[in-house]
Amino acid sequence: MTNIYDVLVERGYIKQITHEEIRELLGKEKITFYIGFDPTADSLHVGHFIAMMFMAHMQRAGHRPIALVGGGTALVGDPTGKTDMRKMLTKEQIEHNVACIKNQLSRLIDFSDDKAILVNNADWLLGLNYVDFIRDIGVHFSVNKMLTAECFRQRLEKGLSFLEFNYMLMQGYDFLELYKRYGCIMELGGDDQWSNMLAGIDLIRRKEGKQAYAMTCTLLTNSEGKKMGKTENGAVWLEPEKTTPYEFYQYWRNVNDADVKKCLSLLTFVPMDEVERLSSLKDAAINEAKKVLAFEVTKLVHGEEEALKAQKAAEALFGGGSDMSNVPSFNAESDIINKSVLDVLVQFKIIPSKKEGRRLIEQGGLRLNDEKVVDVNAVFTDNDFKDGIAMIKRGKKKFYRIIIEG
Repeated sequence: MTNIYDVLVERGYIKQITHEEIRELLGKEKITFYIGFDPTADSLHVGHFIAMMFMAHMQRAGHRPIALVGGGTALVGDPTGKTDMRKMLTKEQIEHNVACIKNQLSRLIDFSDDKAILVNNADWLLGLNYVDFIRDIGVHFSVNKMLTAECFRQRLEKGLSFLEFNYMLMQGYDFLELYKRYGCIMELGGDDQWSNMLAGIDLIRRKEGKQAYAMTCTLLTNSEGKKMGKTENGAVWLEPEKTTPYEFYQYWRNVNDADVKKCLSLLTFVPMDEVERLSSLKDAAINEAKKVLAFEVTKLVHGEEEALKAQKAAEALFGGGSDMSNVPSFNAESDIINKSVLDVLVQFKIIPSKKEGRRLIEQGGLRLNDEKVVDVNAVFTDNDFKDGIAMIKRGKKKFYRIIIEG
């Protein structure tokens, strides 16, 4: 039987591990592990998806995941990777976000029959007595050592609040609580969480005299080292109301050739021999691999039906097909006639702003019914709607339909 550690290494997940014996541990025992998700939005995004896949691979090998949502730590804010303090959220906003995140995690993780657990750290953090916490937990943390952590060092120049400085203590305490409550002995997460993971392991050793472990996964970056999952409109979300399944599909369909192997390895369950075959294709043939990538990732996030719809829409636009029903569409009232094209596109969030729209027009990147829009003050006319439909093309590969109702 294949050791899941070898699978994770082969697919490119593992970045750092705390102990060499982790491979042996995962091969002979079924462990409980956790990954944390901060509920700072009502949807996870592509950057979180790699952690979800990390968790899913482990569960498929028989290990039990704990998805820890930071309902308590979100009230403080993780300084990791941030140059400014995070926006404060209300408890009501956080509770709503937690519910949305569980729904998205359930697409990949089986929570039935205790096969996985969803836990909110608000359950133990919000009831803490501050003096007791500092005496019991804070005494084990060295300020000098904490200041050497990358997550703090990069914030010191612009200012690090004491509120955020507590975050490492709270995350370390999370690991301790999960160890005591559920026998959780391993933390997984992005490589940017390394310092916080080490803090939790050290706290368990000091408080319980027991060994805990951690593995970090590589962050989702392209061949140039830049984070993936960003578009002109912002993050690529897993929530269809924020990023439609078609837009989601097209994002993966359009990745750079050099990123195909990494994305197939990390974001799909396609067997590695097939990943090797697909990623070895050259020139125009690499599009076959990109179609597989787009379909498989969209299927995991939105389901097979939505993936097929997105695939058909793309084929209709780029492959000469005729079924345009699955192209992203927006219904408009008849009073759209004589309205500014840019105002309407901003209204439907086809473009993020009029400023971006003007730039797009000046660069020749906006078309209406395959005619280049050259006037930033252009308005819609009756002639723009053939059978009540106007086709918008943004850039080289993004299409949208505006339909006049009635």
